[in-house]
Amino acid sequence: MPLDITFTLSDQDLEHFQQIVDKARAAMDSDRNAAQIEAAARQLIEDATSTELPDFIADRLAKLQVVINMLTDAEWNLGEEDRNRVLGALLYFCDPEDLIPDHIPGLGFLDDAIYVELVLQELRAEITSYEEFCAYRIAEENRRRAQGLDPHVEREAWLADKRATLHARMRKRRRSGASSGGWRLRW
Repeated sequence: MPLDITFTLSDQDLEHFQQIVDKARAAMDSDRNAAQIEAAARQLIEDATSTELPDFIADRLAKLQVVINMLTDAEWNLGEEDRNRVLGALLYFCDPEDLIPDHIPGLGFLDDAIYVELVLQELRAEITSYEEFCAYRIAEENRRRAQGLDPHVEREAWLADKRATLHARMRKRRRSGASSGGWRLRW
């Protein structure tokens, strides 16, 4: 039988996460930022999946893969500002000395799972738009195949329209979410 547990992160708790992100950002070499951040997030997922984790942690870390895919999907083509926002959200995973060391069995990835939950909330507009883009891309490929068409012919044209619409919607959602108040990560 599942058990729901709710806890509240205090301003001090949230500031602690922010300090770790600030420290990681200050330590990054600007020429290698994106590659290092992406590699650190991928390594976290790899390390986590090689161990037995509680479902709560495993579920959160699996969702992190969507955020990484959003960065590396050439057809999604995030603009520099949006890309930097996503990379900023992943900075926490670059710090090998995070809140709870990852090598502690059963609990080592708990702080990472909590931070992933913060990232998922913060990037909700980006993730929703990206998931809609992926669903559209698959549906359109299947529709074209069913009609006997090559889904690669004029691919960029049919993707560009949808991508532009979703990028605009993503930014609008983000702006409206930012005006709702509450705590926001500083990237």
